[in-house]
Amino acid sequence: MICERGGIQLIEKENQKENQKTTPKVEKLEDLIAYQKGSVVSREIIRKSTGTATIFAFDLGQGLSEHTAPFDALVHIIDGQAEITISGKAYNLARGDFIILPAGEPHSLKATSRFKMLLVMIRS
Repeated sequence: MICERGGIQLIEKENQKENQKTTPKVEKLEDLIAYQKGSVVSREIIRKSTGTATIFAFDLGQGLSEHTAPFDALVHIIDGQAEITISGKAYNLARGDFIILPAGEPHSLKATSRFKMLLVMIRS
């Protein structure tokens, strides 16, 4: 929630999440998020100053346009299939596959079927 004073509440909420104690709990990644027709859905699982883990659900045909990130990232496909392009080279990934997205290299994602992925960003 962003308040009228320039997002102060949003920053406070992020700081609270950063400082929360983690409680062990066994869960299935694929059950943490549901597909939505014509959409990309995301859910942050963990946020720390050293990195984040976010789960995504992409409906068929959805994707992320080409962009770069300042940190290495790991993408693990937990359901379905995706085409991930890194520096112009396309990689086809299916359930159980993972790939490293190198820092500073342009990359994009496209759902060749509905798919779910775990994105782990490591800040350094």
